[in-house]
Amino acid sequence: MKNRKIRLILVISAFLLVVFNVFSFYVTDQNLETTVEEAVANQTLETAKAVSTKIDVDTYKKFLSNPVKNESYWQLNNELNNIREDIGALFVYILKIDNPRVSHTMIAGLPIREQASIEVGTICTLPEEQVKLAFEGSPYTSDIIDDSRYGKYLSVGTPILDENNDIIGFLAIDISTDQINGINESVQENNMIIFLINSVFLLIVIVSSYSLQKWYQREVAKEVENTEDIYQGEIQTLLSSVSSLRHDFSNHIQVIHGLLTIGEAEKAKQYVNSLSSEVQLIESINATIEHPGLAILLKSKKLAAQNHQIAMETKVTQNSYQQIKTTDMIKILSNLIDNAIDATRELTEQPRRISILCDANESEYIFEVANTGPKVVSNEEIFKQGFSTKEPEEGKVRGQGLFIVREVVRNYNGEISIHSTAEKITTAKVVIPIK
Repeated sequence: MKNRKIRLILVISAFLLVVFNVFSFYVTDQNLETTVEEAVANQTLETAKAVSTKIDVDTYKKFLSNPVKNESYWQLNNELNNIREDIGALFVYILKIDNPRVSHTMIAGLPIREQASIEVGTICTLPEEQVKLAFEGSPYTSDIIDDSRYGKYLSVGTPILDENNDIIGFLAIDISTDQINGINESVQENNMIIFLINSVFLLIVIVSSYSLQKWYQREVAKEVENTEDIYQGEIQTLLSSVSSLRHDFSNHIQVIHGLLTIGEAEKAKQYVNSLSSEVQLIESINATIEHPGLAILLKSKKLAAQNHQIAMETKVTQNSYQQIKTTDMIKILSNLIDNAIDATRELTEQPRRISILCDANESEYIFEVANTGPKVVSNEEIFKQGFSTKEPEEGKVRGQGLFIVREVVRNYNGEISIHSTAEKITTAKVVIPIK
């Protein structure tokens, strides 16, 4: 059910991302033509301004004094025609604008063979809105003009100024929509490439998210399984301890009853006091340890050690141990203490001892378990999964404890070491740096 919900969320997310990407592409495509038109118009206007400054004002004034196709006309016309060919424009010409509604073509800027039907002063098709702007002395740009004779084009114009900054005409440039469409198609191709890249990226994100989610689920399941194994082991230890305590309780009652029966009340009192001290020693663990999980673990291990006549000492520095997960700390200590109990049980009762240290300072946590018992021979072999010096038992998996401990320690960039002394004392030490 949970997996189905996660898949549904991923599918919906993928669908929304794709819809958003397609919608963005559609909106961009719809606005593209206008954007390209504005960009081309602005660029062409800058070109017109540059060309207007190169017009021979004296020659143009001379032409205006006698506005016919004379020498001055053809000189200016040829210059404009060359510019038209150089920049790939439809027309480059000079306008006369002396009213807010109609403009007149003064210099056509075309080859001689194309000027048969064009007279000086011919009315231009420039829209009235742009004529009005020019009449007020401002540069202009037009929308797409649909002309039955010249087709669709865009027109811009800028004033031609004389030495006194007076306007003597307007330099106009017309750009065919074929050129604009070519730019538009090129931009669309680039947008399509970007769209495809975005789509591939989204696909990668979706697949990666799904893969990451599946990996996370597997890791969580593994963590839960390991944690369950640890706590089931601890519960089993507690159950065994309770069973043992119940058996011991019956024995203790019989001893006390026997002592009282024969009139040894003082010895019975001493016996009860010794039992009380033993219980208080176990109970004191909870009172002196700040971390609840650690307190419970050490208490259960203390009971387990007591059942096997093992003297266990604990020394715990007051600290919350928040820089390490409780489950990981339990994995480390539980496995090390279990190994120590198993090793100590191979000795006779008198030398059975285990000491546990949990220390913390500003830079690291130190967990140390020392026990009497057989000497450890090979430090490397004991960390391999499945390695065990104990005899195999039916239904019990051996050789996992130290392997699990080292894997946990590695996750924290920590260190683990195990060494034995000549006095048959083996010490396992784990150091976890605090990040």
